[in-house]
Amino acid sequence: MSVDGRIPSLEGSGVAVGGRDSKASERSVRWQDNKRYLWMLGLLAPASALLPSQLVYWTGMPLFWWSGVLVFFVIIPVIDLIAGEDGHNPDASASEKLQNDRYYRWCTYLFLPVQFVGLFVACWMWAYGNLNVVDKIGLAVTVGLVAGTGINAAHELGHRIEQHERWLAKIALSQTLYGHFFVEHNRGHHVRVATPDDPASARLGESVWSFVPRSTILGLASAWKLEAQRLRRKGRSVASPTNALLHTWLLSVVLFGSLLIVFGWSIAPYLLVQAIVGFVLLEMVNYVEHYALLRETNDRGRYVRCSPRHSWNSDRICTNIFLYHLQRHSDHHANPGKRYQTLLSCDEAPQLPAGYASMVILAAIPPLWRRVMDPRVSAHYQGDIARANILPRKRARILARAGRNG
Repeated sequence: MSVDGRIPSLEGSGVAVGGRDSKASERSVRWQDNKRYLWMLGLLAPASALLPSQLVYWTGMPLFWWSGVLVFFVIIPVIDLIAGEDGHNPDASASEKLQNDRYYRWCTYLFLPVQFVGLFVACWMWAYGNLNVVDKIGLAVTVGLVAGTGINAAHELGHRIEQHERWLAKIALSQTLYGHFFVEHNRGHHVRVATPDDPASARLGESVWSFVPRSTILGLASAWKLEAQRLRRKGRSVASPTNALLHTWLLSVVLFGSLLIVFGWSIAPYLLVQAIVGFVLLEMVNYVEHYALLRETNDRGRYVRCSPRHSWNSDRICTNIFLYHLQRHSDHHANPGKRYQTLLSCDEAPQLPAGYASMVILAAIPPLWRRVMDPRVSAHYQGDIARANILPRKRARILARAGRNG
């Protein structure tokens, strides 16, 4: 039986009939990842920053400076709808081999050079491309959406113990000025997820537009506090060269400073726009991932260990490819050391009606989001909405509407 409690299908796996030991051996040798070469398609996300200039050149339509919006919020959701769910879990007997297969690491490593080539080309277009202000903003939005997916690549790399991968994560974060994510996500969010103490866990009744500034500001403050505590335990000052936040901020200073020196100050507003778009996209995904979900407390008043019930999941294959299985979020929280290719789809986890790309669009329209998601939250808690993570200032109103007194 698989980790998520389902019996994996052996159809097409090449499993030989025989004794238990020989069957396990056969499965280990012959099982194949049916998405193995699809992961390289994930590089189309950063490459989309290179599309606008070519599309405008060949069509003469300035609208394509905004092509990132088309790619991320139209094309990907449509493919998700057509392609449907993946439903394919890695075979347990092949997990170790998958985990150590360097091919999958290169799929994430290569994201970074493509991402930064796109940024460099955009800077040239902002400085010398004879674009009007609206076109430049459109290009900045497109580049920012790429930078937001770059934060997801940084998320994958930042969970690794290998030092070079952790540094690659910091480099990927430099484009969005969001280096504190490296500290806050690993040491803050993963500890406090699905509790009122976690800035990145959205509450029932909270709109995405109030969540994003709260998560951004409190996440930054939390990251600084966590890093200061770590350094104090080692007897070091917060100004120590080993301060991980200073590393990431210095990388951003070097990146932005170099681009401004090469292309001039005229690109500064558009660098800022793309950075804001990038981290807002990240926070909107954060909003979707744990909306209204709350870990229970035990007899000692402490939160129970995070389980599959505390993350919203989706197994839409297209978004999963572009986000490195981020939508298999429950398994990621249960096993943060697992690389993306080994993450499992989990039936126990609450399921979203669509992929993250589609859900971000819904989140941007709060009344539509509430109409779609609040009934799912209620169903998840068998109608006992008091068990959800509720926005404190709306708690009495929400419970009254549900027929509860407190």
